[in-house]
Amino acid sequence: MSQTKKFASQADLEEKKISFSQISEHAWAYTAEGDPNTGIIIGDDAVLVADTQATPAMAADVIRRIREVTDKPIKYVVLTHYHAVRVLGASAYGAEHILASQDTYDLIVERGEQDKASEIGRFPRLFAGVETVPPGMTWPTMTFTGKMTLWLGKLEVQLLQLGRGHTKGDTVVWLPGEGALLSGDLVEFGATPYAGDAYFKDWPKTLENLAALKPKALVPGRGAALTTPEEVAKGLDETRAFISDMYANVQKGVAAGKDLNAVYKETYAALKPKYGHWVIFDHCMPFDVTRCYDEATKYTDPRIWTAERDIEMWKTLEG
Repeated sequence: MSQTKKFASQADLEEKKISFSQISEHAWAYTAEGDPNTGIIIGDDAVLVADTQATPAMAADVIRRIREVTDKPIKYVVLTHYHAVRVLGASAYGAEHILASQDTYDLIVERGEQDKASEIGRFPRLFAGVETVPPGMTWPTMTFTGKMTLWLGKLEVQLLQLGRGHTKGDTVVWLPGEGALLSGDLVEFGATPYAGDAYFKDWPKTLENLAALKPKALVPGRGAALTTPEEVAKGLDETRAFISDMYANVQKGVAAGKDLNAVYKETYAALKPKYGHWVIFDHCMPFDVTRCYDEATKYTDPRIWTAERDIEMWKTLEG
Protein backbone atom coordinates (compact mmCIF):
# COMPACT_ATOMS: atom_id res chain seq x y z
CA MET A 1 0.00 0.00 0.00
CA SER A 2 2.60 2.54 -1.10
CA GLN A 3 1.93 6.17 -1.95
CA THR A 4 2.82 5.52 -5.60
CA LYS A 5 0.12 2.89 -6.06
CA LYS A 6 -1.87 3.77 -9.20
CA PHE A 7 -5.62 4.13 -8.95
CA ALA A 8 -7.55 0.88 -9.19
CA SER A 9 -6.36 -1.08 -12.25
CA GLN A 10 -5.19 1.76 -14.50
CA ALA A 11 -1.72 0.18 -14.57
CA ASP A 12 -3.04 -3.25 -15.60
CA LEU A 13 -2.16 -3.53 -19.29
CA GLU A 14 -1.41 -7.25 -19.59
CA GLU A 15 -3.49 -9.04 -22.20
CA LYS A 16 -5.07 -12.32 -21.11
CA LYS A 17 -5.32 -15.62 -22.94
CA ILE A 18 -8.90 -16.38 -23.95
CA SER A 19 -10.45 -19.84 -23.75
CA PHE A 20 -13.74 -21.03 -25.25
CA SER A 21 -14.80 -24.39 -23.89
CA GLN A 22 -17.88 -26.58 -23.67
CA ILE A 23 -18.97 -27.38 -20.10
CA SER A 24 -22.14 -29.39 -20.84
CA GLU A 25 -24.18 -30.48 -23.83
CA HIS A 26 -25.56 -26.98 -24.45
CA ALA A 27 -23.40 -24.64 -22.31
CA TRP A 28 -20.11 -22.95 -23.18
CA ALA A 29 -17.68 -20.74 -21.29
CA TYR A 30 -15.74 -17.78 -22.68
CA THR A 31 -13.01 -17.12 -20.09
CA ALA A 32 -9.89 -14.98 -19.94
CA GLU A 33 -7.59 -15.75 -16.99
CA GLY A 34 -9.57 -13.74 -14.45
CA ASP A 35 -11.01 -11.10 -16.76
CA PRO A 36 -14.85 -11.04 -16.97
CA ASN A 37 -16.37 -14.22 -18.40
CA THR A 38 -19.27 -14.73 -20.77
CA GLY A 39 -21.57 -17.77 -20.67
CA ILE A 40 -23.24 -19.14 -23.76
CA ILE A 41 -26.21 -21.49 -24.17
CA ILE A 42 -26.67 -23.05 -27.61
CA GLY A 43 -30.23 -24.35 -27.82
CA ASP A 44 -32.11 -26.19 -30.55
CA ASP A 45 -33.08 -23.05 -32.45
CA ALA A 46 -31.28 -20.11 -30.85
CA VAL A 47 -28.32 -18.93 -28.76
CA LEU A 48 -28.40 -17.18 -25.39
CA VAL A 49 -25.47 -15.07 -24.18
CA ALA A 50 -25.08 -14.15 -20.51
CA ASP A 51 -22.85 -11.15 -19.75
CA THR A 52 -21.87 -9.43 -22.93
CA GLN A 53 -18.33 -8.11 -22.34
CA ALA A 54 -17.65 -4.42 -21.81
CA THR A 55 -17.76 -3.10 -25.37
CA PRO A 56 -19.14 -4.15 -28.76
CA ALA A 57 -15.55 -4.42 -29.98
CA MET A 58 -14.81 -7.02 -27.28
CA ALA A 59 -18.14 -8.78 -27.85
CA ALA A 60 -17.12 -9.31 -31.46
CA ASP A 61 -14.60 -11.92 -30.30
CA VAL A 62 -17.31 -13.78 -28.37
CA ILE A 63 -19.48 -13.78 -31.49
CA ARG A 64 -16.60 -15.02 -33.62
CA ARG A 65 -16.11 -18.00 -31.33
CA ILE A 66 -19.82 -18.76 -31.19
CA ARG A 67 -19.85 -18.79 -34.98
CA GLU A 68 -17.09 -21.41 -34.97
CA VAL A 69 -19.55 -23.89 -33.43
CA THR A 70 -23.03 -22.77 -34.56
CA ASP A 71 -24.83 -20.56 -37.05
CA LYS A 72 -28.02 -20.36 -34.96
CA PRO A 73 -29.24 -16.82 -34.26
CA ILE A 74 -28.26 -15.11 -31.02
CA LYS A 75 -31.78 -14.43 -29.84
CA TYR A 76 -31.29 -13.71 -26.12
CA VAL A 77 -28.84 -11.61 -24.11
CA VAL A 78 -29.08 -11.96 -20.32
CA LEU A 79 -27.69 -9.30 -17.99
CA THR A 80 -26.83 -11.14 -14.77
CA HIS A 81 -26.49 -7.72 -13.11
CA TYR A 82 -26.05 -4.07 -14.08
CA HIS A 83 -22.28 -3.45 -14.00
CA ALA A 84 -20.95 -1.72 -17.11
CA VAL A 85 -18.16 -4.23 -17.66
CA ARG A 86 -20.85 -6.88 -18.14
CA VAL A 87 -23.47 -5.11 -20.21
CA LEU A 88 -22.09 -2.43 -22.51
CA GLY A 89 -21.21 -4.90 -25.28
CA ALA A 90 -24.86 -5.92 -25.68
CA SER A 91 -25.52 -3.99 -28.88
CA ALA A 92 -23.07 -6.16 -30.84
CA TYR A 93 -25.25 -9.26 -30.63
CA GLY A 94 -28.35 -7.90 -32.35
CA ALA A 95 -30.42 -9.97 -29.95
CA GLU A 96 -34.20 -10.04 -30.13
CA HIS A 97 -34.49 -9.80 -26.33
CA ILE A 98 -32.29 -8.34 -23.59
CA LEU A 99 -33.39 -9.93 -20.32
CA ALA A 100 -32.72 -8.85 -16.74
CA SER A 101 -34.32 -8.92 -13.33
CA GLN A 102 -36.56 -5.98 -12.45
CA ASP A 103 -34.09 -5.18 -9.66
CA THR A 104 -31.30 -4.88 -12.23
CA TYR A 105 -33.47 -2.62 -14.40
CA ASP A 106 -34.13 -0.41 -11.38
CA LEU A 107 -30.40 -0.16 -10.65
CA ILE A 108 -29.70 0.89 -14.25
CA VAL A 109 -32.27 3.67 -13.84
CA GLU A 110 -30.85 4.73 -10.49
CA ARG A 111 -27.10 4.55 -11.10
CA GLY A 112 -26.28 3.26 -14.56
CA GLU A 113 -24.67 6.44 -15.89
CA GLN A 114 -22.53 6.91 -12.79
CA ASP A 115 -21.46 3.27 -12.81
CA LYS A 116 -20.45 3.49 -16.48
CA ALA A 117 -18.14 6.45 -15.87
CA SER A 118 -16.79 4.88 -12.69
CA GLU A 119 -15.92 1.50 -14.19
CA ILE A 120 -14.29 2.85 -17.35
CA GLY A 121 -12.04 5.01 -15.18
CA ARG A 122 -11.10 2.14 -12.86
CA PHE A 123 -10.00 -0.44 -15.43
CA PRO A 124 -9.42 0.96 -18.95
CA ARG A 125 -8.06 -2.32 -20.37
CA LEU A 126 -11.40 -4.01 -19.80
CA PHE A 127 -13.05 -1.41 -22.03
CA ALA A 128 -11.01 -1.96 -25.19
CA GLY A 129 -12.74 -0.25 -28.09
CA VAL A 130 -14.78 1.89 -25.70
CA GLU A 131 -15.58 4.18 -28.61
CA THR A 132 -17.81 1.39 -30.00
CA VAL A 133 -20.18 1.63 -27.00
CA PRO A 134 -23.41 3.39 -28.06
CA PRO A 135 -24.41 6.52 -26.12
CA GLY A 136 -26.60 5.97 -23.08
CA MET A 137 -27.43 2.78 -21.25
CA THR A 138 -28.03 -0.85 -22.17
CA TRP A 139 -31.75 -1.25 -21.48
CA PRO A 140 -33.44 -4.61 -20.91
CA THR A 141 -36.37 -5.22 -23.24
CA MET A 142 -37.97 -7.67 -20.81
CA THR A 143 -37.70 -8.04 -17.03
CA PHE A 144 -38.78 -10.62 -14.48
CA THR A 145 -38.94 -11.12 -10.73
CA GLY A 146 -37.86 -14.38 -9.12
CA LYS A 147 -37.96 -16.73 -12.10
CA MET A 148 -38.38 -16.77 -15.85
CA THR A 149 -38.36 -19.89 -18.03
CA LEU A 150 -37.25 -19.81 -21.66
CA TRP A 151 -37.47 -22.61 -24.19
CA LEU A 152 -34.77 -22.77 -26.84
CA GLY A 153 -36.62 -25.39 -28.84
CA LYS A 154 -36.87 -28.32 -26.42
CA LEU A 155 -34.13 -26.97 -24.15
CA GLU A 156 -35.40 -25.51 -20.88
CA VAL A 157 -33.46 -22.50 -19.60
CA GLN A 158 -34.32 -20.91 -16.25
CA LEU A 159 -33.39 -17.40 -15.18
CA LEU A 160 -33.38 -17.34 -11.38
CA GLN A 161 -32.99 -14.77 -8.64
CA LEU A 162 -31.67 -16.77 -5.71
CA GLY A 163 -31.02 -13.81 -3.41
CA ARG A 164 -28.88 -10.72 -3.10
CA GLY A 165 -25.10 -10.96 -3.15
CA HIS A 166 -22.85 -9.23 -5.66
CA THR A 167 -25.77 -6.81 -6.27
CA LYS A 168 -29.45 -6.79 -5.36
CA GLY A 169 -30.40 -7.81 -8.90
CA ASP A 170 -28.22 -10.90 -9.35
CA THR A 171 -29.54 -13.45 -11.85
CA VAL A 172 -28.21 -16.92 -12.65
CA VAL A 173 -28.89 -18.94 -15.80
CA TRP A 174 -29.72 -22.57 -15.04
CA LEU A 175 -30.05 -25.59 -17.31
CA PRO A 176 -31.97 -28.03 -15.09
CA GLY A 177 -31.75 -30.85 -17.63
CA GLU A 178 -27.96 -30.99 -17.53
CA GLY A 179 -26.97 -29.28 -14.30
CA ALA A 180 -25.08 -26.40 -15.89
CA LEU A 181 -25.11 -22.95 -14.33
CA LEU A 182 -23.98 -19.49 -15.42
CA SER A 183 -23.53 -17.68 -12.11
CA GLY A 184 -22.44 -14.19 -13.05
CA ASP A 185 -20.36 -12.58 -10.31
CA LEU A 186 -22.13 -14.41 -7.49
CA VAL A 187 -19.30 -16.96 -7.84
CA GLU A 188 -15.64 -16.31 -8.68
CA PHE A 189 -12.81 -18.79 -9.00
CA GLY A 190 -9.25 -17.75 -8.25
CA ALA A 191 -10.38 -14.15 -8.63
CA THR A 192 -11.24 -11.69 -5.90
CA PRO A 193 -14.97 -10.97 -5.65
CA TYR A 194 -15.76 -7.33 -6.31
CA ALA A 195 -18.17 -6.37 -3.55
CA GLY A 196 -18.49 -2.62 -3.85
CA ASP A 197 -22.24 -2.97 -4.48
CA ALA A 198 -22.75 -6.11 -2.43
CA TYR A 199 -24.96 -7.35 0.38
CA PHE A 200 -22.48 -9.09 2.66
CA LYS A 201 -25.08 -10.43 5.09
CA ASP A 202 -27.12 -11.99 2.28
CA TRP A 203 -24.41 -13.30 -0.05
CA PRO A 204 -23.48 -16.53 1.85
CA LYS A 205 -27.15 -17.58 2.03
CA THR A 206 -27.56 -16.87 -1.67
CA LEU A 207 -24.61 -19.16 -2.35
CA GLU A 208 -26.34 -21.85 -0.29
CA ASN A 209 -29.41 -21.45 -2.48
CA LEU A 210 -27.21 -21.79 -5.55
CA ALA A 211 -25.54 -24.91 -4.14
CA ALA A 212 -28.97 -26.43 -3.49
CA LEU A 213 -29.44 -26.67 -7.26
CA LYS A 214 -26.52 -29.15 -7.22
CA PRO A 215 -24.76 -27.81 -10.32
CA LYS A 216 -22.45 -30.22 -12.12
CA ALA A 217 -20.70 -27.46 -14.08
CA LEU A 218 -20.52 -23.71 -13.68
CA VAL A 219 -19.28 -20.62 -15.50
CA PRO A 220 -18.19 -18.16 -12.78
CA GLY A 221 -18.04 -14.43 -13.25
CA ARG A 222 -14.25 -14.58 -13.33
CA GLY A 223 -11.80 -17.45 -13.44
CA ALA A 224 -11.69 -20.83 -15.13
CA ALA A 225 -14.84 -22.76 -15.98
CA LEU A 226 -15.75 -25.32 -13.32
CA THR A 227 -16.48 -28.63 -15.00
CA THR A 228 -17.02 -31.11 -12.15
CA PRO A 229 -19.22 -31.02 -9.02
CA GLU A 230 -16.03 -30.94 -6.95
CA GLU A 231 -14.74 -27.86 -8.75
CA VAL A 232 -18.14 -26.20 -8.44
CA ALA A 233 -18.16 -26.86 -4.68
CA LYS A 234 -14.67 -25.36 -4.39
CA GLY A 235 -15.72 -22.24 -6.25
CA LEU A 236 -18.75 -21.81 -4.01
CA ASP A 237 -16.79 -22.48 -0.82
CA GLU A 238 -13.96 -20.09 -1.69
CA THR A 239 -16.32 -17.28 -2.66
CA ARG A 240 -18.32 -17.77 0.53
CA ALA A 241 -15.15 -17.83 2.64
CA PHE A 242 -13.89 -14.55 1.21
CA ILE A 243 -17.18 -12.76 1.80
CA SER A 244 -17.52 -14.18 5.31
CA ASP A 245 -13.91 -13.41 6.27
CA MET A 246 -14.27 -9.87 4.97
CA TYR A 247 -17.45 -9.23 6.92
CA ALA A 248 -16.11 -10.79 10.14
CA ASN A 249 -12.96 -8.65 10.06
CA VAL A 250 -14.82 -5.45 9.28
CA GLN A 251 -17.44 -6.15 11.93
CA LYS A 252 -14.71 -6.67 14.50
CA GLY A 253 -13.17 -3.31 13.67
CA VAL A 254 -16.52 -1.53 13.74
CA ALA A 255 -17.35 -3.09 17.12
CA ALA A 256 -14.05 -1.73 18.44
CA GLY A 257 -15.02 1.75 17.31
CA LYS A 258 -12.35 2.02 14.61
CA ASP A 259 -12.68 4.27 11.58
CA LEU A 260 -12.67 3.13 7.95
CA ASN A 261 -8.94 3.72 7.46
CA ALA A 262 -7.99 1.55 10.43
CA VAL A 263 -10.48 -1.15 9.48
CA TYR A 264 -9.19 -1.17 5.90
CA LYS A 265 -5.55 -1.63 6.92
CA GLU A 266 -6.40 -4.39 9.39
CA THR A 267 -8.72 -6.22 6.99
CA TYR A 268 -6.23 -5.99 4.13
CA ALA A 269 -3.51 -7.46 6.37
CA ALA A 270 -5.81 -10.22 7.59
CA LEU A 271 -7.02 -11.32 4.16
CA LYS A 272 -3.86 -10.92 2.08
CA PRO A 273 -2.13 -14.16 3.23
CA LYS A 274 -5.14 -16.27 2.19
CA TYR A 275 -6.44 -14.37 -0.84
CA GLY A 276 -3.68 -12.01 -1.95
CA HIS A 277 -2.67 -14.26 -4.86
CA TRP A 278 -6.14 -14.01 -6.41
CA VAL A 279 -6.62 -11.88 -9.52
CA ILE A 280 -7.54 -8.19 -8.84
CA PHE A 281 -7.08 -8.49 -5.05
CA ASP A 282 -5.51 -5.05 -4.70
CA HIS A 283 -8.07 -3.58 -7.09
CA CYS A 284 -11.08 -4.87 -5.17
CA MET A 285 -10.06 -4.48 -1.55
CA PRO A 286 -10.64 -0.72 -1.11
CA PHE A 287 -14.08 -0.93 -2.74
CA ASP A 288 -14.98 -4.11 -0.86
CA VAL A 289 -13.96 -2.91 2.58
CA THR A 290 -15.65 0.45 2.05
CA ARG A 291 -18.95 -1.21 1.15
CA CYS A 292 -18.61 -3.73 3.97
CA TYR A 293 -17.91 -0.94 6.46
CA ASP A 294 -20.95 0.91 5.15
CA GLU A 295 -23.16 -2.14 5.61
CA ALA A 296 -21.79 -2.83 9.08
CA THR A 297 -22.46 0.76 10.18
CA LYS A 298 -25.35 2.68 8.65
CA TYR A 299 -25.91 1.96 4.94
CA THR A 300 -28.14 -1.06 4.36
CA ASP A 301 -28.05 -0.48 0.60
CA PRO A 302 -24.90 0.29 -1.39
CA ARG A 303 -24.17 3.93 -2.07
CA ILE A 304 -23.66 4.99 -5.68
CA TRP A 305 -20.08 4.93 -6.89
CA THR A 306 -19.11 7.86 -9.09
CA ALA A 307 -15.76 8.51 -10.76
CA GLU A 308 -15.19 11.28 -8.21
CA ARG A 309 -16.10 9.11 -5.22
CA ASP A 310 -13.81 6.37 -6.53
CA ILE A 311 -10.78 8.67 -6.56
CA GLU A 312 -11.61 10.20 -3.20
CA MET A 313 -11.96 6.76 -1.61
CA TRP A 314 -8.72 5.49 -3.18
CA LYS A 315 -6.72 8.49 -1.95
CA THR A 316 -8.17 8.10 1.52
CA LEU A 317 -7.33 4.40 1.82
CA GLU A 318 -4.28 3.98 -0.40
CA GLY A 319 -2.68 7.43 -0.20
